[in-house]
Amino acid sequence: MAENRIKRIDELKSRIDQFRPLDESLLKQIREYFRIGLTYSSNALEGNSLTETETKVIIEDGITIGGKPLKDHYEAIGHSEAYDLLFRIARKKEISEKHIRDLHRVFFFRIDPKNAGKYRKQRVLITGTEFLPPPPDKVPSLMASLDQEIPSFRKKYHPVQFAALLHRELVTIHPFLDGNGRTARLLMNLVLLQSGYPIAVIPPVLRTDYLNALKKSQETPRDDRPFFDFIASVCYESAKEYLRLLEG
Repeated sequence: MAENRIKRIDELKSRIDQFRPLDESLLKQIREYFRIGLTYSSNALEGNSLTETETKVIIEDGITIGGKPLKDHYEAIGHSEAYDLLFRIARKKEISEKHIRDLHRVFFFRIDPKNAGKYRKQRVLITGTEFLPPPPDKVPSLMASLDQEIPSFRKKYHPVQFAALLHRELVTIHPFLDGNGRTARLLMNLVLLQSGYPIAVIPPVLRTDYLNALKKSQETPRDDRPFFDFIASVCYESAKEYLRLLEG
């Protein structure tokens, strides 16, 4: 299924490429469109209470929303700034352990400055799954190994599969005390941007499907196909949306 979906994604990308180079004004509008969509959805998947409209108001107008937690505001602002960093890193055409830590630091520093961009020093439990992330003393070596494997992963896998793989690897290592899911989704989109694919947004309505697919990739024996299929599906839908904006 993923292979067929990837073929269709590449067909959409070919149609998108026909519009390139994009007019600078249009490119900015599309980038801002996906900034709000990705920030809202990625935060909502983790329990943030802001609506998409409220997220837009906070980011674009700098207005606080009455009755909403300050942490939710910080998550919106932090994710928006990490989104900007995402595009700066994407120009370099490489991904390193430092880039991952930088994305987390920019997203998380208002929420917990002591742990922003720093690997956890304690064990963590993830509710709703029997999966146990590795102990904290293993995190630095696991992240160093991932850093070394990234170039070979890039050569071996299609960009959509590579994006899904890095997403899965990061949340499995679970290197940070909090913010791992959002950092993994930023990392996934870094891969896509570097390869010329649109930003992929996971709608909050698909949260259960998303977590179930991820859970299967962390079980023993591991089954990666549901997660890879899921990511291919959201990439396809996001590419359709990107093309709709261009053609509209």
